[in-house]
Amino acid sequence: MGWEIWCFAMLAPVARWGQHCTMDALVVLDEGECRDLLHTMVVGRVAVTTPQGPRIVPVNYTVRDGSVYFRTAAYSELAVYAKGNPIAFEADHLDQEHHRGWSVIAHGRCEAVDDPELLRWANSQWAPEPWAGGDRHLILRLPWDELTGRRVGGPHWPHPITPRFA
Repeated sequence: MGWEIWCFAMLAPVARWGQHCTMDALVVLDEGECRDLLHTMVVGRVAVTTPQGPRIVPVNYTVRDGSVYFRTAAYSELAVYAKGNPIAFEADHLDQEHHRGWSVIAHGRCEAVDDPELLRWANSQWAPEPWAGGDRHLILRLPWDELTGRRVGGPHWPHPITPRFA
């Protein structure tokens, strides 16, 4: 059963100012479902703290053995401020038409990948390739200490778990 509320946000075409609508309760996801959902997407966002304040950077990513991997340029904000520091990573899927979606957030300390086996793996079968142009040879890893998620859209929302890569 959803909660009845008045939508006082400009969310067109989903809801209009003052429109009466119903929202479903949030469902907390367990760690296994969070891991499975991370495997279904290719774009996420990294949150990092810089001297100028927080930054959120979109990245192409992959998941392996309890870590999120992404590439960046050696001169990027992520290379300078994420390495060796606590960061957050978020991936989500939103369906505006049906008012449903999910979000998964990973927290941990970011590391540069220098292990030869991982570098061979990343350079031989890395998917996905970064969408942004330029050289992105630095591979960063977020081995999460905490992985949490939630979804909204009713208890029977069928969000398929279909891994991108074997």
